[in-house]
Amino acid sequence: MDTVSILLSSFILSITGLFVFIWSLRKRLFDATSAAANVIFSPGEIGRSEEPSATAAQRAGLAQRVAADTHAELTPAQEEHLHRELAERVEADRSTAFVSFVFLTCAVVWLVAGSLAGLTSSIKLHEPDWLVQQAWLSFGRLRTIHLNIIAYGWAPMAAFGIANWLLPRLLKTPLVGGRFAVLGCMIWNAGLIAGVGCIAAGISDGMEWLEMPWQVDILIVIGGALMGLPLVYTLQARKVDHLYVSVWYMGAALFWFPILFLIANLPAMHFGVEQATMNWWFGHNVLGLFYTPMALASVYYFLPKIIGRPVQSYNLSLLGFWTLAFFYGQVGGHHLIGGPVPGWVITLSIVQSVMMIVPVISFSVNQHLTMKGHFSKLVYSPTLRFIVLGGMMYTLSSLQGSIEAIRAVNTVAHFTHFTVAHAHLGLYGFFTMVMFGAIYFVMPRVMSWEWPYPGLIAAHFWLVVLGFAIYFIGLSIGGWLQGLAMLDAARPFMDSVKVTIPYLQSRSLGGAIMTLGHLVFAGHFAAMALRHGPARTGAALLHVPRTNLAGA
Repeated sequence: MDTVSILLSSFILSITGLFVFIWSLRKRLFDATSAAANVIFSPGEIGRSEEPSATAAQRAGLAQRVAADTHAELTPAQEEHLHRELAERVEADRSTAFVSFVFLTCAVVWLVAGSLAGLTSSIKLHEPDWLVQQAWLSFGRLRTIHLNIIAYGWAPMAAFGIANWLLPRLLKTPLVGGRFAVLGCMIWNAGLIAGVGCIAAGISDGMEWLEMPWQVDILIVIGGALMGLPLVYTLQARKVDHLYVSVWYMGAALFWFPILFLIANLPAMHFGVEQATMNWWFGHNVLGLFYTPMALASVYYFLPKIIGRPVQSYNLSLLGFWTLAFFYGQVGGHHLIGGPVPGWVITLSIVQSVMMIVPVISFSVNQHLTMKGHFSKLVYSPTLRFIVLGGMMYTLSSLQGSIEAIRAVNTVAHFTHFTVAHAHLGLYGFFTMVMFGAIYFVMPRVMSWEWPYPGLIAAHFWLVVLGFAIYFIGLSIGGWLQGLAMLDAARPFMDSVKVTIPYLQSRSLGGAIMTLGHLVFAGHFAAMALRHGPARTGAALLHVPRTNLAGA
């Protein structure tokens, strides 16, 4: 297949998609009053805010803001029906409490371990003689340990913990198969510990994101299969007719990841150029087809629940889902520009990378329109700050990725710290921020306990925002200067190294502030687990005081 055929096919696909979009508008498929967007609310619940991480004062302020947006009142019969459904929701929450707690605890432990490994390896970039007594403390091993702990420890544990908690709410039935999830979690973590140990000992498959030996990967495959069973069983027991878009995203992610991981880790299967192509096919897709859908599923649930109104355009959310599914599959090839890879593979990847603008704009417009007139609620909602910021970072990281895939930009950015900054914008700025917000929302339900020190939530937010800003801006500037220096044939290679030193130091400074924020978060999580602070009452669990705040 030649380049012209690929570009022509992509153009035809784009035009066809445009006509479908216009047709959907004429058929009012993007009507903002779509009933499908209301399925996450019980009858009469629209207009009521749910924010478990807020203090009593914040909840009062949030309730006033939500009340100001509403008009209709509930009858006593509707009020009783609402409280009955919310009591059933509490029971559904209880069915997931232990499972979610196990996953989220593992996630927090891996977050701290990965942060310390990442900070240490960052310092080694500008202080290479620091901590060189042990082989496992060398940069090559420690940086790889950091990557695997975050990619297979913090991120999936947090995602699975939130997904297991969301499923009963979205399907309005208690979680089924929770024991399989806990068993899978134990096997997965055993595999991860073994894999990190192998990397520390110098045993590695030598491919980024795929360093753990395939013998260890078997444990992760088995654990992942067990962890996905509750989705299947709970779907079979669902009490809803329509599957909300968050279920689509989570279901697809839990289906895509095993395929990606299995194909990428098949022993004696990939060699040479094919191995490199497969490596970046997996590396990019695990971000776009696993972490991204899990985070988007969280945004589409928590954001409407907190502000008390459905998502603005439910059909835009479906457009974002399907275009993500169609366009993301071959995005990773743009990391191989300039390599001995067939030209049509690179061109296809660039085209699909640029086409990713469609799902990104769909989500971004939808989030903005949903939040329009409600941004004042950010003052009162700790969860909303993380969720909204994470959604904004998704827009920024995806648009940056589309631009970075263009050959003229890639020529400068490739093989530089600029790419590292971009990767962290997606996995940290977007995914991790959303997971922080989701955990703050979920844990009071899981533990039936208030966050003991609300001030630490604000401290955590500002520490990670400040640290990440320093980290991202410094690496982006340093990486771009590094790329320009490497392209200048008149300059020695060491110039491209020296120019990055101040920016690598800023990376370590930002990383240290982020790590401090993670320690604050982990300490606060542990304090709640040990039940410091006030207990949560049944009324607080519901968060729906008997006042007529509901609106149409």
